[in-house]
Amino acid sequence: MKRILIIEDDINIAELERDYLLLHNYEVDIESTGDKGLKRALEGNYDLIILDLMLPGIDGFEICRTLRTKLDIPILMVSAKKEDIEKIRGLGLGADDYIIKPFSPSELVARVNAHLARFERLSGGGQKKEEIRIRGLLIDKASRRVFVNDKEVPFTTKEFDLLTFLASNPNRVFSKDQLFEQIWGMDSLGDIATVTVHIRKIREKIELDPSNSQYIDTIWGAGYRFKV
Repeated sequence: MKRILIIEDDINIAELERDYLLLHNYEVDIESTGDKGLKRALEGNYDLIILDLMLPGIDGFEICRTLRTKLDIPILMVSAKKEDIEKIRGLGLGADDYIIKPFSPSELVARVNAHLARFERLSGGGQKKEEIRIRGLLIDKASRRVFVNDKEVPFTTKEFDLLTFLASNPNRVFSKDQLFEQIWGMDSLGDIATVTVHIRKIREKIELDPSNSQYIDTIWGAGYRFKV
């Protein structure tokens, strides 16, 4: 049984989310403050975290930033804020999804199902080639670690999945829609703007000069290409 932690200060919303997730055979815990939520997330061995943005104590942005240095599990950020800048900030900190309130509980369950299934598939091993080495970049698929010039660089779940997919298909151009479908698998539920955010974060981590890419090219009007 998969374990989910909901960090949400509105108890009515939290309990509604919990009830729907329980109906789909998830084990669910709730925390209503940022500091307690962060502590429990780090200690509770959860498979996925549903994280509200506005929380008493530590806000969702800071929690997400901290968790991404410790955990490699899906984080779904929820907020009543509709501004694109808030969404971009949340995704840039490592959230795997950003859901705007109000949303239907069935949509939440669908996103939880999709993220857990995709994470399990992409982290399950079984790749014929366990390592990708291109110039100074090393991608270790088995351990899900990335090294740049022999120095390990931390990657979020989706950053790693996106980089690995592109590097496994070198010199091919993929549109944002294709990358979103491949990595997130929810073209009817998400926002392809997250692809742009994740590409930017990947470049910042693997490129000596992100404005003059040696790995990931932007093909204007078409998409992105990993060049070898």
